[in-house]
Amino acid sequence: MKKFNIRKVLDGLTAASSSSSATAQPGTPRENDVIQETLQSEHFQLCKTVRHGFPYQPSSMAFDPVQKILAVGTQNGALRLFGRAGVECYCQHESGAAVIQLQFLINEGALVSALADDSIHLWNLRQKIPAILHSLKFNRERITYCHLPFQSKWLYIGTERGNIHIVNVESFTLSGYVIMWNKAIELSTKTHPGPVVHISDNPMDEGKLLIGFECGVVVLWDLKCKKADYRYNYDEAIHSVAWHHEGKQFVCSHSDGTLTTWNIRAQAKSAQIITPHGKQPKDGKKPEPCKPILKVEYKTTRAGDPFMILSGGLSYDTVGRRACLTVMHGKSTAVLEMDYPIVDFLTLCETPYPNDFQEPYAVVVLLEKDLVVIDLGQIGYPIFENPYPLTIHESPVTCCEYFVDCPAELIPALYSVGSRQKRQGYSKKEWPISGGNWGQGTQSYPEIIITGHADGSIKFWDASALMLQVLYKLKTAKVFERARSKEEKANTDIVEEDPFAIQTLSWCPESRMLCVAGVSAHVIIYRFSKQEITTEVVQLLEVRMQCEFSDGDSPDPGGDQTPTLPTPGASSSPQESEPPTQPSTGSNSSDGPRDNKPCLQVRSSPLKQSPGYQVELVIQLVWVSGEPPQPITSLAINSSYGLVVFGNSNGLAVVDYLQKTLLLNMGTSELYSPSDPYQRQPRSPRKTRQPSGDNPTKTSCMSRLSYLYSESVKKLRSSHLTTLDSNDGSNTSEDRCKSPTSGSTSPCNSDDERKQKFIEKAKMSRKISLSSEQKPDLDAKDNAFTRSRSSSVTSIDRESREAISSFHFCESFPRKTDSVVSPCLLVGTTQGTVMMVALSLPPPGDHRLQQPVGISSCGTLVTLKGGILTMALLDATGTLLPPSYEPWYDPNASDEEKEKSRRRRPASPPSTQEGQDSQFAVLCSEKQAKVVAMPSQTRIYKHNITESSFVLRADVVQMAGAYCIACFCANGHIMTLSLPSLRPLLDVNYLPLTDMRIARTFCFSNLGQALYLTSPTEIQRITYSQETCDNRQEMLSELFTPVETPEAPNKGFFKGLFGGGAQSLDREDLFGETGAGKASRSLAQHIPGPGGMEGMKGAASGIVGDLARARIALDERGQKLGELEDRTAAMMSSADSFSKHAHDMMLKYKDKKWYQL
Repeated sequence: MKKFNIRKVLDGLTAASSSSSATAQPGTPRENDVIQETLQSEHFQLCKTVRHGFPYQPSSMAFDPVQKILAVGTQNGALRLFGRAGVECYCQHESGAAVIQLQFLINEGALVSALADDSIHLWNLRQKIPAILHSLKFNRERITYCHLPFQSKWLYIGTERGNIHIVNVESFTLSGYVIMWNKAIELSTKTHPGPVVHISDNPMDEGKLLIGFECGVVVLWDLKCKKADYRYNYDEAIHSVAWHHEGKQFVCSHSDGTLTTWNIRAQAKSAQIITPHGKQPKDGKKPEPCKPILKVEYKTTRAGDPFMILSGGLSYDTVGRRACLTVMHGKSTAVLEMDYPIVDFLTLCETPYPNDFQEPYAVVVLLEKDLVVIDLGQIGYPIFENPYPLTIHESPVTCCEYFVDCPAELIPALYSVGSRQKRQGYSKKEWPISGGNWGQGTQSYPEIIITGHADGSIKFWDASALMLQVLYKLKTAKVFERARSKEEKANTDIVEEDPFAIQTLSWCPESRMLCVAGVSAHVIIYRFSKQEITTEVVQLLEVRMQCEFSDGDSPDPGGDQTPTLPTPGASSSPQESEPPTQPSTGSNSSDGPRDNKPCLQVRSSPLKQSPGYQVELVIQLVWVSGEPPQPITSLAINSSYGLVVFGNSNGLAVVDYLQKTLLLNMGTSELYSPSDPYQRQPRSPRKTRQPSGDNPTKTSCMSRLSYLYSESVKKLRSSHLTTLDSNDGSNTSEDRCKSPTSGSTSPCNSDDERKQKFIEKAKMSRKISLSSEQKPDLDAKDNAFTRSRSSSVTSIDRESREAISSFHFCESFPRKTDSVVSPCLLVGTTQGTVMMVALSLPPPGDHRLQQPVGISSCGTLVTLKGGILTMALLDATGTLLPPSYEPWYDPNASDEEKEKSRRRRPASPPSTQEGQDSQFAVLCSEKQAKVVAMPSQTRIYKHNITESSFVLRADVVQMAGAYCIACFCANGHIMTLSLPSLRPLLDVNYLPLTDMRIARTFCFSNLGQALYLTSPTEIQRITYSQETCDNRQEMLSELFTPVETPEAPNKGFFKGLFGGGAQSLDREDLFGETGAGKASRSLAQHIPGPGGMEGMKGAASGIVGDLARARIALDERGQKLGELEDRTAAMMSSADSFSKHAHDMMLKYKDKKWYQL
């Protein structure tokens, strides 16, 4: 029976109601009468698939030593579970409160989480998507510590008031047994002991509970007698406690950096007091106090000295020293420095039983931004090589691209060159967190994610089959000289830190050509090679781009120069670039306006380039009349044509990277033909500037958005940030924006507030027109980032310019009268104009390297509301026409091999008959989408995507054998439109725009895949494909695998004879309702867990009860099978008896006649 889906019904209603917005041009035949569209709303469904990266702001950690699964909790209520390489899982608490502690039900497929909102939750890990079975919310007391003994169903919960409550994890109900703080401490004590900071039972006696209070008091509580056996007092506050496995000693860590060891029967005085990092005075006095030891673990070995592992405790005079983990083994003490502060650590041991020799073999250290596992079994304590993709945030991510269904040979090629970059010195043992199983996914197509970073690095990731693995890392900063002194750093011009940050990139998977644009207005072109080379001189091209001003306005109030821009004719010849110059080292004030200087200096020494991506050409924009170059807003490369094009708010430039020449350098206004009805006259932005900022010129949402981002990148960690309210430039390092992806966590609160106001204003209903009418739209304070002190052009000035927002190389009809396709370039602007530029390429071979490439502007093709986001071409059958490309060849190979592979991909449809359109141009802006027939340039379809918001990202993607437009709006909606008719197929309110990181990194790809950076350290992958959603359960990995629990340690003959072994406790009698009574109903509220059949079954009885009932069911089934076997045997016996009697009767009457009977 087919499932009824209300969403699809609503999609159908949406499609019907939007007929007024997606209409055909009057008088034009509807093209979908000819092109049969196969995509329907049934093909689309939106869901999250998997999350990659390091858990953002981790707060707690737990490990299951039998299942070998690691759980990490975060400050925003997220849970991340890790097993073997490729086994990851993400789940989220609805409240979003910080996870303060995690406890596994060891080898039972369940996890208990305690949150900062005083709730505890039981997670079922036996299903692929973990679900909460029970929740318990405390009303009157705050939770501070939890402890669940191994193979016990009773969870101890310590509170801020110093009391301990006990919860049954099967039913998640409170026991009536409570340990009150005033009964645990001495009656003569006049002060409250503080919160409970530690709970653990004696490894050798389950009836004795060790309770640590913050004030320094430790109590050994007898559970049966309900009284304190011993009390241990120390002057300093306690942070953690650890038992010796024999249960005769325990160790406490204190706030003054000391460790105290106590014998359980000697409460008067500690057996030993040591300060691991304290300086020992010669006169025998007490060592100087040190920083608190936040945690200590005490682990024993059969053959050798025990391990004592601790975090913190360093001397106060070690100012600026990084966080350390100290490993004390016998007489040796190793201090292991960490890159980030330590959140928590766990020692991995061979046995889950606390009353046996622990035999530690590794330490898992959770840092603020990393996860490190240390091998305790090798000399020097090397770390294990981490198989998880936790280095996404190694440098802040500034841009992201996603490629699905790439050429099959790409991933092996990138892996082969990337494997040489791996660090050495790792432990030779296998990764110890090895639980779970991979999913049985059917996806077999290659997927690659490319991330650009603030330090100029680019990482290529293998994202196939819902996994993520780094393939190759490219460092673009190697091309430039690094500033060695503060004086030199002061002249990096646009940004003072991270001047190499990646702003945008263009990659051709087939030819493997890579082009990147950086924040310092530089473009680098790379070729892929498997051979190592040394480049003596890096090829450099400097480009001078500036905006044309009218009425004699000068861009600089203090300057007397009027900048001019060379205007090429209909077909421009190769233009020689400015001669290479070095950046000035003096100050601008003494040398006059800086001019013709690039922002970065290309290295002059030979550059050794390893196999992988190697520099082909560096292009730099230079300063013009004291103004820094504007950031590059769009970029495209085409390997078949040998061209790179890039644009900003001043115009565009076309570079021939084969001939290393500048072909075109033109202002945006000059692209319009003189008779163009859409032509915009160049104007000075200063004319429209208002002192109050109440009346800026109306512009597209994209120009504001791109400016917000570019300004945030340009001031990446800059020490010269200024605000609109203050211009003294005295901001401290704490006030700096660390990354364009920092979002709401950035210290720049004022900027974040203004940015949020901008987003709210951008979401408001407004109508974008192309007229020059001025209307209040943005207040000055809504421009979230102020200008850099090095630039005298304000944000409103930049917004008034028409910037280049999008490029698309294609083979189409440049003019209406053309009947043959030829190489073209589509140019989209932030004012919604799409222009066509014709390219005239020389014949291939030597002529291509000697003859110039001709370029001519053909005027405006069409205009849309809002800035242009994406452009594409379809053929007459509705199939996408991708840009032509040159197959990859190794540039350092022999000439014969080059010639074999260097064949240009044939052009698409060769010609068209007179009066017949054979192509469709698909154009999408921030507000609407249009389909234009080529070469007649008539609009066939139009669809208004959004009125009240604006589109942030749009891509033409392949889906179920057809093509569609996928859009992500600032109001959180994800939509898809059919091609070419622009029918709405999907519209889901998924994720409202909360910070610029999501807007900058969201990207769609083919086959229903998409992703975005959900936090500074994590990538969230989603799918909008119904097929992928249906197969998600199979594709996801399994966390729980059936494993036998190790056998308990033997007591030994003498221990069994004299009772020296572990003492067990019947907790059911002690804590159950019959023994302890009922708990107060007002203390905590029980909340049944949500859904799923497995969750409902678990909610009825709990996992432990399920296991017990399963065993009973198996016993009953065995008993019934036995009874059935007995019945079968009885029936067989009866049948044999009947057969024998029948045979006897037959023999008796065999020879008798009928009359003798």
